[in-house]
Amino acid sequence: MKILDRYIVKTMAFYTSAVMLVWLGIYAFFNFLEEVTFIGQANYTVFEVTKYVISDIPAVVYSYSSVIILLGSLLALGHLASTSQLVVIRSAGVSIMQISNIVVRAALMFIAIVIFIGELVTPITIEYAESLRAKALGENITFKNQQGFWLKDSELFIHVKKNFDGKSFQDVTLIKLRAPDTLDSIVHSDSAISNGDNLELSQSIHYQFGKDGNLTTFSENNFEKYSVQVSFNKKLIENLKKDPRELSTWHLYQQIRFLTINHLAADIFEVEIYKRLMKPITLIAMILFSMLFVFGSLRDASLGKNIFLGLMMSLFFELASRIGGVLSLRFDYNHFLSASIPTLLMLVFVWALLKKKSAT
Repeated sequence: MKILDRYIVKTMAFYTSAVMLVWLGIYAFFNFLEEVTFIGQANYTVFEVTKYVISDIPAVVYSYSSVIILLGSLLALGHLASTSQLVVIRSAGVSIMQISNIVVRAALMFIAIVIFIGELVTPITIEYAESLRAKALGENITFKNQQGFWLKDSELFIHVKKNFDGKSFQDVTLIKLRAPDTLDSIVHSDSAISNGDNLELSQSIHYQFGKDGNLTTFSENNFEKYSVQVSFNKKLIENLKKDPRELSTWHLYQQIRFLTINHLAADIFEVEIYKRLMKPITLIAMILFSMLFVFGSLRDASLGKNIFLGLMMSLFFELASRIGGVLSLRFDYNHFLSASIPTLLMLVFVWALLKKKSAT
C-alpha cells in the first residue's frame, strides 16, 4: 500500500506543479505587460519590473492555492482513470474510500506547504515588491500613507490627521473619558512619535475638565512633552488601511483582539480569519465532491465531461461559501457558523456518498 500511496502522491504532485507553473506563467506575463507602461520612469527598468513580478509570485500561489490544488488533483485522477490505472487499482482490491484517503492526505500535505508560503513568505515578498517598485519609480512611500485615522484605545479616543510611517504622526488629538459619558481631558499636539508602548507628544496643550459641585471646571496647561501609554503598534496602524486578505493570520488575530478589547467592530476581520481556518476543509470537500464525478464513469468518452462538471460544481461551491461570508456581514449572522456549517455539511454529505459508492 505504501508503494501505491507514493505513486498517487507523486502523480498528484506532478500535475499540481504543472498547473501551478502554467497559472503563474500566465499571471506573470499579464502582470509584466501591465508594468511595461511604467518602464522608463525614474529608475524603473525591465530588470526592476522582472524583480517586482517575481517577488509577487508567492502571493499569487497563496491566493489561488485552492484552485491550483483542485485542478492538479483532478488532472492526476483523470490521468489515472484515462489510462485505466484506476481500474487496475480497484481490481487489486483497493476501494474508493482508500483511494480517497490517499488523495486527501496528499492534498493536506500540499495545503501545509501553501500555508507556510502564505503565512511566512508572502508578507515579506509583498512588502519587498511594493518597496522595490516605489523606490524604482521615485515614489516616497511615507507620503503615500499620509492619511488620518480615528482609533479607540481603552478610555482614549485618538485622532491623527497625518500618519507618515506608522510611528510619526502630525496634528494629534487625544480625548480621554473618565466615564462612558464623562469627559476627563483633551490633549493636542502638532507632532507625536510612537515607540510601541507609549505615544510621545511634543509641545502639547492639555485641557483638564473636572467637577466642582454642579459646575464643570476647566484648566489649561502647556507641556514640552506629554506621554501616554497605548496598546497599538506600527504594524496595527499599517493594517488599518489594508484589505484583510493582505494580512497574515497572526496579524488578523492581533487586529481582532485589539478591536474586540476596545469594543469596536471586527466583523470583516473575523469573516476572513474564519474563512482561512476553514479553507483546508473546504478544499478537501471540493476535491472529494469532484471525485464523485471521476468515479462516476471510467469510460474515456465521458471522463473529460465528468471532470469538467465536477470542477465547475466544486468552484461554484467555493463561490457560494464566499457569498455566505458577505451575507453574514450584511445580516449580522454568526460569522463562524456561516463559514463552517456549509462546508461541514458538504463534507459529510460527500463522504457518505463516496462510502456508499465504495461499498458497491
